Amino acid sequence: MPDLKYRRVLLKLSGEALMGDKGFGIDPEVVTVIALQIKEVKEMGVEIAIVVGGGNIFRGLAATSSGIDRATGDQMGMLATVINGLALQDRLEKLGVFTRVMSALRMEATAEPYIRRRAIRHLEKGRVVILVAGTGHPFFTTDTAAALRATEIGADVILKATKVDGVFDADPMKEKNAKMYDKLTYLEVLSLGLKVLDSTATSLSMDNALPIIVFNLNQRGNLKKAVLGEKIGTIVHV
Repeated sequence: MPDLKYRRVLLKLSGEALMGDKGFGIDPEVVTVIALQIKEVKEMGVEIAIVVGGGNIFRGLAATSSGIDRATGDQMGMLATVINGLALQDRLEKLGVFTRVMSALRMEATAEPYIRRRAIRHLEKGRVVILVAGTGHPFFTTDTAAALRATEIGADVILKATKVDGVFDADPMKEKNAKMYDKLTYLEVLSLGLKVLDSTATSLSMDNALPIIVFNLNQRGNLKKAVLGEKIGTIVHV
């Protein structure tokens, strides 16, 4: 087996990552590509927990502009993450990867309730744990859920999957001369207002000295490079 730098990881997937070039919903081909990368590192001996977002289906904060109460909108967004989690589970299971979907909201017919010790036990048994419904509370993003769950399960790193190569000083989709950072401290992320994770998630990661790697999941092999500790994307640490 290869020399792994990170043996237990928390992979943060945005809902947008699952829709590919579509403007809404789930692209089965994109989910398959993501699932294949997850399977690859799983077979290397990596324990993987995944927090998935729901922005490809419903985004609670954006819904407030149409008159939906913020708490209600966030709860609707939590349900969107469940749909994404089930889609990812289905693809992984078809590839022969054993999984468990664990929800912060109780819905026993669909997913197990999230219990920290049970989640750790699933990881120890070689299952991929897909964590849905965020923290189970409104006003907290799935970024914060990722930092919280990573800390709870004792993950070595948060792997923040994006559509760009790392963290830039400007939007690389709009600014051709945007500069990518190789390394950042938590305080630099907060003071510069960089969009790595939200400020709550960044602060929680800083308090627990939990490194964050922001990388492009659209390039095959990048997830493997990340767990091996190869230079990839942007790393945020102390």
